[in-house]
Amino acid sequence: MTRAALRTDTFAAVPRPPVGVLVREACTEDATSIHALIVEHQAEGRLLPRELVEIGTHAHRFVVAEQDGHLIACAELAPLSRSVAEVRSLVVSADARAVGVGSRMLDELMARAVTAGFEKLCAFTHSPAYFVQRGFSIVPHVWLPEKIVTDCHRCPLFRRCGQYAVVRPIHHVHG
Repeated sequence: MTRAALRTDTFAAVPRPPVGVLVREACTEDATSIHALIVEHQAEGRLLPRELVEIGTHAHRFVVAEQDGHLIACAELAPLSRSVAEVRSLVVSADARAVGVGSRMLDELMARAVTAGFEKLCAFTHSPAYFVQRGFSIVPHVWLPEKIVTDCHRCPLFRRCGQYAVVRPIHHVHG
């Protein structure tokens, strides 16, 4: 294994979002736009459903990317326990993909996870390669019992969602 493959404290080199893209914390007023992004992405078969009321309640946990006054991406940092947080609902609108917006969202969630003191960041995804390229590892679902207890047991797609569990340790800088 190469030295580069062993590094888990930085993401792979990715393009930066175009000029004019603002990444910021979401507010309650963004809930409808966030929900619309999620529903649109869900239709592609890559995302589980989210309720508008739940998004509004947890809007402060989302980061959004905005361009020309329109939301083009969203992602949530959802705590599952004191040590584990989950990347949820990472969505980039179709016309803003492959230019680094998603990576910028993931960078922001990682920074928030570090600040909050989490030890692991996880995600459940139909597209694990995206996360693996950014330092996550595919693991058995049972390695993340916090997720199963918090969400999976009550999900209508439990044990048949087709998602992969991915996890990444968070390295804190001491000193």
